[in-house]
Amino acid sequence: MPTRRDAGERKALFGNMVGTLTHRILITGASGFVGTALLQLLEREHGSCEVFAFGHGEGQQNPVDLLDQAALDTAVQKVQPTALIHLAAVAAPSDARNAPRHAWDVNVTGTMNLAESVMRHAPEARFVYVGSSEAYGASFQSVAGPVTENVPLRPMNVYGATKAAADLMIGQMSYDGLRAIRFRPFNHTGPGQSDTYVVSDFARQVAEILSGKREPVIHVGNLEAERDFLDVRDVVRAYAIAAIQDAETGPDCVYNIASGRARKIRAILDALIVQSGIDIEVRTDPQRLRPNEIPVACGDVSKAHERLNWAPLVPFEQTLADVLGYWRRNCSSR
Repeated sequence: MPTRRDAGERKALFGNMVGTLTHRILITGASGFVGTALLQLLEREHGSCEVFAFGHGEGQQNPVDLLDQAALDTAVQKVQPTALIHLAAVAAPSDARNAPRHAWDVNVTGTMNLAESVMRHAPEARFVYVGSSEAYGASFQSVAGPVTENVPLRPMNVYGATKAAADLMIGQMSYDGLRAIRFRPFNHTGPGQSDTYVVSDFARQVAEILSGKREPVIHVGNLEAERDFLDVRDVVRAYAIAAIQDAETGPDCVYNIASGRARKIRAILDALIVQSGIDIEVRTDPQRLRPNEIPVACGDVSKAHERLNWAPLVPFEQTLADVLGYWRRNCSSR
């Protein structure tokens, strides 16, 4: 039974919600890491919403091909969402690098198809586009301190370029009537993330060492890079606010989702090793070094804080503990 305190906490998290009984939220990419966290948040904090989860590709629940315009039209027309949160994408930079044409097709053409379907069949719906801080690219090297949403998009890899192109496209379509809100999230992690991402990769290796499945050696890439890290549970809270809260939409509604603090990758690894409680050797693996590495990437989050009343709440130490705990459970169940 919800308490008054529960209700107050929900109000603090979500702000001034309107028409809560009529929200119909369509989520693409709902079966992925971020989509799963978003579904859990909506169920836990805003269960009165009707949520329609769509996956992408074979084996997914409610699969919808972003390149099939007719299928998207049918889905949007049937659901009649009040908001759409677009998470589906080729999301790993390594996957985009290995199959660039596919990444451009899904991340740009697929996004355009979906936005066009919304404009045709649910024109009053909010279109919440999830981009990426990777779109800033070389601007991180020319700006001192955290970047704002006004710095140029200068992507340096395929993934960043596709997300930048789709970001600009959605911004242009908002001039034509698309009720868009765009996000540029910085690095985020949490329990359940693929080990193709750095924090989850480190945590998996530590968990395997603790379970006796590997020698006490961690293999790493560049530890000197500095990145702005968030907990995925904080990130999806921003998406939920945009979908449900009575906030402005339009060309200027583009927001960094960040902590405002750059953390050295080495410090994150050190923290995980401390949490393990044992001595672990660290070895550099040349194959783990990424091309076009940006030394420091950090985001200014003041705009999201002022307009959406959003700020990160989960301490990063708790995030690391939860990720390590996830991998320890995963290792013990194998």
